[in-house]
Amino acid sequence: MNRGGAFVGLAILSVLWAAPASSAPAAGKVFRIGYLSAAGPATSPQAVEAFRQALRDVGYVEGKNLAIEYRWAEGRADRFPALAADLVNRKVDLLFVLSTPGALAAKDATRTIPIVFAAAGDPVGTGIVTSLAKPGGNVTGVANVFVEISGKVLQLLKEAVPRVTRVAVLGVGANPAIGLGVKEIEAAGRSLKVQVRFVDVRGADGLPNAFAEISRDRGGGLVVFPDTLLFVHRAPIVDFAAKNRLPAMYPAREFTDAGGLMSYGANFPDLYRRVAGYVDKILKGAKPGDLPVEQPTRFELVINMKTAKALGITFPPSILIRADQVIQ
Repeated sequence: MNRGGAFVGLAILSVLWAAPASSAPAAGKVFRIGYLSAAGPATSPQAVEAFRQALRDVGYVEGKNLAIEYRWAEGRADRFPALAADLVNRKVDLLFVLSTPGALAAKDATRTIPIVFAAAGDPVGTGIVTSLAKPGGNVTGVANVFVEISGKVLQLLKEAVPRVTRVAVLGVGANPAIGLGVKEIEAAGRSLKVQVRFVDVRGADGLPNAFAEISRDRGGGLVVFPDTLLFVHRAPIVDFAAKNRLPAMYPAREFTDAGGLMSYGANFPDLYRRVAGYVDKILKGAKPGDLPVEQPTRFELVINMKTAKALGITFPPSILIRADQVIQ
């Protein structure tokens, strides 16, 4: 079921960014963009193609007037500083970065080259920008507000599976944006009478220990916070939840497509398409610090009926009617 075919939209400044560019890119100029991703090429092909297509839509074509230098952190945040420095040394015209740690690394690497970010959590609180309305400096972009809506995520899980009274929150504590989300979901837990426990994943090697810690607390549920490390390793996380019969809520539909029970959050390829509007304006002379940071205001709820049946879960009508898509 697809509710009107609507995935995630961004309302703020949508007319500004979705409209065609007022003029074509400068003739004869080949712009060089540094693309710094927290994931890897094999785990984010849809996002890469969404970004390329959005740039083509406003007149930038690879091999013609655009060259993109790709750098992949492969889920390892410790690689960001070196990758960002490499792109800066290559004197790219603009840096496009994905994730909060990536944006922070890029900002540390340069205060002059324009930086556009996508899916960065709490950009003000983490120091990426001064404010959403007036970012200042050389950085702007589209924020990921999952941490701010984490209370809503827990509410949806509780509504879908009322028997859940304990929830493990799987996240990467080293991610600077996590703190706000933990506070929000803990507050929601107190209101919903759900015990919430944060389980820190300390790198890819830390997943088995995190799984073992969650397994000791039988009969609960699982909420996965957004982080590229967890996105890259979404298959084993989904498998773990299935084997342990844990009702789980995920931050992106890619988890649900992989067999996860439910996801609620922004549609990331859509975020990347929106970012192309910033890139276009900056390459035409706009200052990043003058372009307000955009936030998503609508979110996508996707549920997987096959997984629900395997877990013996019957979704209430209140959840089904609000789902943007139901995977059969």
